[in-house]
Amino acid sequence: MAHDGQDLTMNTPVLPDLLTLTAAALQPASALLDAARSTVRDMVGRDGKVSADLLETHQTAAHGLAWLATYVEALREMQGWAERLQAEDRFTEMEQLIHQIAFGEYLSQIDGGIPMSQGEIVRLQDIGLPRHDQRALMTDAVGELTRSGNTQAARMRLVALMRENTGHATFGATGLDDELEMIREQFRRFADDRVVPNAHDWHLKDELIPMEIIDELAEMGVFGLTIPEEFGGFGLSKASMVVVSEELSRGYIGVGSLGTRSEIAAELILCGGTDDQKAKWLPQLASGETLPTAVFTEPNTGSDLGSLRTRAVKNGDVYDVTGNKTWITHAARTHMMTLLARTDPQTSDYRGLSMFLAEKSPGTDQEPFPTPGMSGGEIEVLGYRGMKEYELAFDAFPVKAENLLGGVEGNGFKQLMQTFESARIQTAARAIGVAQSALEVGMQYALDRKQFGKSLIEFPRVAGKLAMMAVEIMVARQLTYFSAREKDNDRRCDLEAGMAKLLGARVAWAAADNALQIHGGNGFALEYQVSRILCDARILNIFEGAAEIQAQVIARRLLG
Repeated sequence: MAHDGQDLTMNTPVLPDLLTLTAAALQPASALLDAARSTVRDMVGRDGKVSADLLETHQTAAHGLAWLATYVEALREMQGWAERLQAEDRFTEMEQLIHQIAFGEYLSQIDGGIPMSQGEIVRLQDIGLPRHDQRALMTDAVGELTRSGNTQAARMRLVALMRENTGHATFGATGLDDELEMIREQFRRFADDRVVPNAHDWHLKDELIPMEIIDELAEMGVFGLTIPEEFGGFGLSKASMVVVSEELSRGYIGVGSLGTRSEIAAELILCGGTDDQKAKWLPQLASGETLPTAVFTEPNTGSDLGSLRTRAVKNGDVYDVTGNKTWITHAARTHMMTLLARTDPQTSDYRGLSMFLAEKSPGTDQEPFPTPGMSGGEIEVLGYRGMKEYELAFDAFPVKAENLLGGVEGNGFKQLMQTFESARIQTAARAIGVAQSALEVGMQYALDRKQFGKSLIEFPRVAGKLAMMAVEIMVARQLTYFSAREKDNDRRCDLEAGMAKLLGARVAWAAADNALQIHGGNGFALEYQVSRILCDARILNIFEGAAEIQAQVIARRLLG
């Protein structure tokens, strides 16, 4: 039987009274976060409000606060995960080591510097914390965990336990219920059978994911997973959406992302659509009969959606849309666009924007955009190729007036904001899947590749990379699962969803980069799938809110 703490039946580096120790360490970490929030609020506040210009002046401090808060929240969720497993008598040596290493590493980074990106380390003094506030971390529990939590012995033991798992595995109990684990197993088998053997070929040939795969996903209910049963969906939880996205993205991020557009479109319609729009569109989305695409971004606007210039002018019972869009995923063969355009020409910010459910004809390779009034061209990209990216041009493109979302102009930006929680939770899940793929590919190569008379995995620095992948995947996973639970319980979770996306994207990139490093020169060869995984992982820090924008949003919420 597994117990919290030292297992005397084997030589394990698990710390005694581990859960007591990590619980005690959370208190000073939370106190440090409270002090940091107060300090940064003083920096950026003016007349009792957050000043936009001061926030930009002190951007490093504000974004550092966002990362600090993300770390503290992640450790809280790890503690909750560990305590639940302990109560169920499932907190085995593997989970204990994952938990211990996570606390040891993240507390050490909080104290010494958190990597916001490869070349940006934010330290407590950068957040403006004086030395006496930084001393909040100088407790026995924090000291023990930073000193003895993430050791080479702990990492080597964790990898030894990981090696005992045969085949593809999620290392460590996820803490999810049996129903969600059954869903995971179903989609894991699909990914292994139908996606993994083909994904690299699709990538190298820059091919669209075959329609037969999309049809199979539709039959499995992927596109109607969270749509209510009354509209033809399964009415399942956001947590189920996370598990499905995670497993499909483990196979290939393009397949894991197919459901994202349906998720966004359905959320838009559920939150802001008229009864007629719900009755018409939701069953078609749920069945996969209608494949949607999100058409928001424009050239030269990027994350500044409020400055969009594409205009929609009402002309009788249609709106004529004119303008340009870019980075539109899966645009060619979809049937409907959730299209954001300006209906009030007197405005220059978010208040004049409206959302449309714009119908179009799916195209072919020979004629990708056959619908009159729109044209487009492919953007060649490093990775994330299975749905392709496009630039679009609209010239008096007609949209039925009845397809104005909600039937009232000017609500487009507000309607879009309502979808961001689900979209970012789903993106965090995709990141976990990509990271898991990197871990599996890197570990298999480390087992198979022999150097100096033994497998690469026998070398401590190679094993250490694999161990940290497993640990950080679990950290990102628990933060993402928490966000999904909050969403399922109808509680505001934009902060937690943003944190999950911010951390998950960094974890995916680190895992992919380290997996390629384990491959050595072979990792740089196109024939090895880790080269694709690296390219796919890179986009996660950009779409659904670039890391810098995400940190800005988190900071504003923390300071508001």
